[in-house]
Amino acid sequence: MRTRQGGKGMVAVVVTLLAMAIAGGAADAPVTSEEGLALAIVFDTSGSMGEAVKDNAGVMAPKHVIARRALNTILDRLKDYQAKAPANVPRNIHAGLVVFDNGRARIAVPFGPFHAEAMRDWLKHFSGPSGNTPLGQAVQVASLELLKTKLSHKHVLVITDGINTTGEKPEQVIPRMKRQADRQNTGLSLHFVAFDVDARLFDPLKKLGVTVVGAADARQLNDQLEFIVEKKILLEDEEPKKK
Repeated sequence: MRTRQGGKGMVAVVVTLLAMAIAGGAADAPVTSEEGLALAIVFDTSGSMGEAVKDNAGVMAPKHVIARRALNTILDRLKDYQAKAPANVPRNIHAGLVVFDNGRARIAVPFGPFHAEAMRDWLKHFSGPSGNTPLGQAVQVASLELLKTKLSHKHVLVITDGINTTGEKPEQVIPRMKRQADRQNTGLSLHFVAFDVDARLFDPLKKLGVTVVGAADARQLNDQLEFIVEKKILLEDEEPKKK
């Protein structure tokens, strides 16, 4: 009699443990994939973005003004890509914008179906740069937004003129975000455009598979953003493997 009761008790324990395991792993469960592009843009709004570099006409202008112009061009490209794709090629795009606010990262344009005008409106009414550079936190906020989506191609694009100055560094955050993506059986690609700052400062990120390019002025910023968006995000060209 004791044996039968013990057996029933063991079954109950096993069932309970299985239920706990399923519940505990729900957060990292693979997300059902849906063809499309998910893009989170991290736009540096720290105080140093008020400093000036040469614009396309060779005239000195604040970096945040130049970067906003460049970003508007990228928005045009995404709209064009979405509108002119062949009927048999799904071009579902979701996007969002992350900025810095008083030394912390915040979502300026909520992540969702791509709406260029919402981003343009934010860029138009941006009051000006200030504060520190919480790059690591911004990367985490952007990545977590992407990991909520079912869209199959997930990219974080960072435009920054400096290294992390507050909170966790990107090289601390990125491995954690990539592990979470792996647990969800999805990919997560990150791209940094170092604007008016030595790109070699971001070498630790290259070792984590992050695309890093440098831009000294408006012309280079436009060229590098076009390269990242066209080759790395829309076409998803892989970096050549090192021998």
